[in-house]
Amino acid sequence: MTRYLALDAFRGITIALMILVNTPGTWSYVYAPLLHAKWHGCTPTDLVFPFFLFIIGSAMFFSFKKSNFAASPAQFKKIVKRGFIIFFIGFMLNVIPFATDPSDWRIMGVLQRIGIAYVFAASLVLLLNKRGIFFASLVILLGYWFLLLSVGNENAFGLESNIIRDVDLAILGANHMYSGMGIAFDPEGILSTIPAIVNMLLGFEVTRYLTSIKDKKESVIKLTILGGLAIGLGSLWSFVLPINKSLWTSSYVIYTTGFACLLLAAFIWIIDILKQQKLASPLLVYGTNPLFVYVLSFLTVTLYLNISVDDSTLYAWLYGVLTSFLDKTFASFIFALSHVVFFWYVSLILYKRKIFIKI
Repeated sequence: MTRYLALDAFRGITIALMILVNTPGTWSYVYAPLLHAKWHGCTPTDLVFPFFLFIIGSAMFFSFKKSNFAASPAQFKKIVKRGFIIFFIGFMLNVIPFATDPSDWRIMGVLQRIGIAYVFAASLVLLLNKRGIFFASLVILLGYWFLLLSVGNENAFGLESNIIRDVDLAILGANHMYSGMGIAFDPEGILSTIPAIVNMLLGFEVTRYLTSIKDKKESVIKLTILGGLAIGLGSLWSFVLPINKSLWTSSYVIYTTGFACLLLAAFIWIIDILKQQKLASPLLVYGTNPLFVYVLSFLTVTLYLNISVDDSTLYAWLYGVLTSFLDKTFASFIFALSHVVFFWYVSLILYKRKIFIKI
């Protein structure tokens, strides 16, 4: 089995990008590529979450390879337990520091989606062979497309009228949903988590394919072709099914997986073939405790927002210090970048002490 350092670097850069796009000095001043598309479309920021799901699928391959992909009650129990813990951590991040009424607590979120998708994706890779996984992925993507269309073409892809919102309103209730888009709509909703399972499955299968190729130059060529085809297919599909992160459309799944393949191909070329491992070292460090670092970054922001300084929050005060000598948008970027560097240093300390926090 061929081992690629590029996969570890991919995980590291994904975590770094998640912190970069989640921690601007202010959301009022952010460079356009570091913002999500308002609705239809895809910015570089919209690639980050699918990349994270892709790399989780990749990690599943190596994890289950150790047990020869054997399905057992104990294995499924472990999968469900891990998924529940990830979901619960995500939910707690929503409600800490318990300053809001329980009737207004948001239920879904990034980690909640990861937890749910992990349970289903991990179960499928243990129960199905390669052909079965691709068939299941196809059924999920096509089935989800038809599910979106079930409310009628004119209402299928709008912010206020889609079935994703309707189901979340019926099950979760408006008060337990994200409201940052002007109305109650959860971009990590219940139904829209279904196609996210495929992001993990494709990450798993791409990794299985890569590790079977002995010539790494050949893997770069094939991965580049695969990525280009996926981007092309996703783009063509978008004429009838818009690329939309908030709805997590099937075209979005294919499109973002294509970019994951291209980035991975670039990393393989630079790190595994050209042997520029010094460039990869910081990313390898960042990828060693991904879940812990993500949670810690989230809690740090929560802490900033709950500490008062000069009639404002610590978060706003720190950003204000930067704006005293920098342009507002650049200061917002530097604020985010400084946190990327800080949490890399935290990762480095854990890495040197051989502390790897896993669930």
